[in-house]
Amino acid sequence: MDTYSVDVVYQAISALFQGNNPKEQEKANKWLQDFQKSIYSWTIADELLHQKRDLHANYFAAQTMRNKIQNSFSELPPHTHESLRDSLITHIGQIDEQTDNVIVTQLSLAVADLALLMASWREPINDLLVTLAPHQCAIWPLLEVLKVLPEEIDSRYLRLGANRREEVHKQLDASAECVLKFLCMCLQREDLDQQRVWNAALRTYSAWLVIHAFPVSHVYNNALTQLAFRLLSLPETTGKLHDNATECVCALLSCINTRQDSASEPESSFEAQVFGAVCMLETPYHLSVAHEDTDKTINYCRIFTSLCDAFFYDLLADAHKPHFSLKGLDLVLLCVGHFDYEVAEITFHLWYKLSEDLFQRNEDKLTALFRPHIERLISALFRHSQMESDHDGLIEENNNFFDFRRKVSDLIKDVAFIVGSGACFKQMFHILQAPETTWESTEAALFIMQNVAKNILPDENEVIPKVVEAILNMSEQTHIAVRYTAILLIGELCDWIENHAESLEAVLNFLLYALQQKNGLAPAAAIALTSICSACRQKMVCHISGLVEIARSLDSFQINNDVAIGLLKGISLILTRLPREQLQPALREIVGFQLQPLAQLVDSTGGSAQKGERTDPVYWIDRACAIIRHTNPDVPDNVEHPTVAILNDAWQLISRVMDKYQSDLRIMERTCRLIRYGIRMVRKQAMLLVEPLIKQMVVLYAVQHHSCFLYVGSILVDEFAKSSECIGGLLEMLQAFIEPTFGLLQMENGLKNNPDTVDDFFRLASRYLDCCPHQLLQSSLITPIFQCALIACSLDHREANSSVMKFFINLLVWGRSNNHSRNAECRPLVVELASQHGGALVMNLIQASVFELHSYMLVDVAEVLHELKQVVGNERMQPFLAQALEALPKKNSGGYVTATQQQLDEFSSTVLRADTTKAISQALKTFTRLFR
Repeated sequence: MDTYSVDVVYQAISALFQGNNPKEQEKANKWLQDFQKSIYSWTIADELLHQKRDLHANYFAAQTMRNKIQNSFSELPPHTHESLRDSLITHIGQIDEQTDNVIVTQLSLAVADLALLMASWREPINDLLVTLAPHQCAIWPLLEVLKVLPEEIDSRYLRLGANRREEVHKQLDASAECVLKFLCMCLQREDLDQQRVWNAALRTYSAWLVIHAFPVSHVYNNALTQLAFRLLSLPETTGKLHDNATECVCALLSCINTRQDSASEPESSFEAQVFGAVCMLETPYHLSVAHEDTDKTINYCRIFTSLCDAFFYDLLADAHKPHFSLKGLDLVLLCVGHFDYEVAEITFHLWYKLSEDLFQRNEDKLTALFRPHIERLISALFRHSQMESDHDGLIEENNNFFDFRRKVSDLIKDVAFIVGSGACFKQMFHILQAPETTWESTEAALFIMQNVAKNILPDENEVIPKVVEAILNMSEQTHIAVRYTAILLIGELCDWIENHAESLEAVLNFLLYALQQKNGLAPAAAIALTSICSACRQKMVCHISGLVEIARSLDSFQINNDVAIGLLKGISLILTRLPREQLQPALREIVGFQLQPLAQLVDSTGGSAQKGERTDPVYWIDRACAIIRHTNPDVPDNVEHPTVAILNDAWQLISRVMDKYQSDLRIMERTCRLIRYGIRMVRKQAMLLVEPLIKQMVVLYAVQHHSCFLYVGSILVDEFAKSSECIGGLLEMLQAFIEPTFGLLQMENGLKNNPDTVDDFFRLASRYLDCCPHQLLQSSLITPIFQCALIACSLDHREANSSVMKFFINLLVWGRSNNHSRNAECRPLVVELASQHGGALVMNLIQASVFELHSYMLVDVAEVLHELKQVVGNERMQPFLAQALEALPKKNSGGYVTATQQQLDEFSSTVLRADTTKAISQALKTFTRLFR
């Protein structure tokens, strides 16, 4: 299979789809992928479509044609575009009832993408209607082409660019009336399958509604809109038609202007008509509930939620004169009250949006307007959060109901301010007090209370004391889920407990008892105890001996390591409050509980590390890390930090861990994190560790290339580079890191495959620029680092690209003119570097922005351009920009202009005029849209 011909391609397709030898199939698949990338695939795919030998070959040919147009259109010379178009329309015209739907879709997408890319095809819609509409069999593919064409406008693969998109929108707007007439005509044809044509016409109509191609006057009073509402009102409508009618009405609602200014009279009339028509769907909704047709119920819920989205700004317009669309929230709340929580979940984004807007506006009257709706919402969420009455034990994590309750938790925290957290807490308390309250109602009420407890004022004395007393006195016979949620509620009431010290002893005894249970309560008790430790630090100091015992017995409790780490964090926060003479022995003891088993693992010769088990070094390293990180006493610089001796003693063990597990990235990352927190804690007092640590890291990095060593290097620079005696050694460390780093990044796809290395290396370089800029700028290292950063500009990885840009910014800042003595010595070095490489920097930044980077990354690019302009001035910046813009393609593969000369000049002058990064960022985002 070394040459491309129709017969050879057929053989490969047959080997792939009909063969039974996996190796031969894999070989055929690879060969066909290479064939699709070749220039010959255009003509051979076209021939395959003409021959129609079998389904697999037809599908492969249609897919190839679509992929080639989408990804490789530039391979075709412009004079071949028309013959390709005519050939594709011929293939579309030959589709019949037997043609597979997948092939129809692929060919339709090919025609649609061609229409979008081919600038010389002036009226694609009208041409397709004239050519295909008269033929009965061609109606179906024509409807599919008309559906996918507006959907493809924003395809990121086509990269049409803003100018072409605007041109296409004008084409579609001009053809919209013809399309609408054609769709309405299809509905009236008696020679077509009615259900099929309704489905196809509604899907196409929806696609055109989404891009707002139809004038408002044409949207409501037409046969398609009326058909959609009629189908939604009839209980016998089939599921597929119901889905398509729903999509149509949701698209229709997107045409309503979601703006804060007033609508024109025709728009107001249209909006009122649509609102009235949607309200009429309340009765069909109730019928769908009665018939337990959940799919239709979900559709109505989507429509009601979209209605409120469409009228969102009208809803919030005037607290004194509520808008008629407020009734839409009643419809949404009907759905929230449905027995299936999946229906309620569809509405959640609306409540988030409403709470965010009300919070931003901060208008009491407006908030009060929506209070009754939120009260009803919380009542419904309380019902949905209830477990089944026959459920034994706790809710299993990671099942659908557990996920739903997590979302309910987030939503209640967001909307509680509208009704008031205290009022919500009281509302649930009254449910608890009701006679004959079931266990599942009790648990759900406690669950809701748990989510608002943190926001209740700590001096509340009416309800919380009764709740706390009731929880502390719960009997062993109470359902385990009620006890579990009650314990979590106690943890959320930590601020109240801190303010009511008299309750602390009883609460601690209660939690310690629960922590020792083997029935599933221990994790909740550990989480609650962690919260109490965090909130009641000073009051917990007298309980330190008990907390040390808890740390000693950690593995006897029925909790996972993440919860154990949280508990150690809480204990460490208390350690921080101890007097110095008590702190060091207690800290050494608790750290020792983690390091002793780690030392045994390092000394052992057999057995592999089981992830997450006690035989996993990370199990113990993470615990030690939590203790070191959160034990942060206030120690003057001239007094030895209590952690220093512990760190120095632990160094030999840490060094042995790094040697033994050097090939395991996960263990190395966690070990580096432990080192990082240790050094951050004791700062310059870790001086004794610097030399042996650097020596070991440099050796290990050269062999293993773990980027976490670069990160630790940046911590060392941050802490020690301000000491003149350390700078030489730190620069040697950088030099030792450079060779293996550049070797890794210069490999094929080196940047793309190693974003963490790029991120950590340029973060390290930035730290040198922050702490010892003159020494780095004077060294021979700065030029190769700068050149590596130039290449890394195009890496579309968020963190890695951000570090590269920060490196440029931190470097260029030293080239600014000011009176600072460090600037004076650094400025000439930076100016020389910027003058020498500024043109390449601007070129790479513009190329990366246009072709590689996501739009959210352009803010950093703008800041680099702004800083460069400060250093070299507009006189030099102008030719840099001109050269970079000249290198951009003036026309796309389809023959249309990407950016006009006026747009290029406008971008250049905006960048040169701009005084702020924000102005350059905005100009860059607008400019790059011309090529996307």
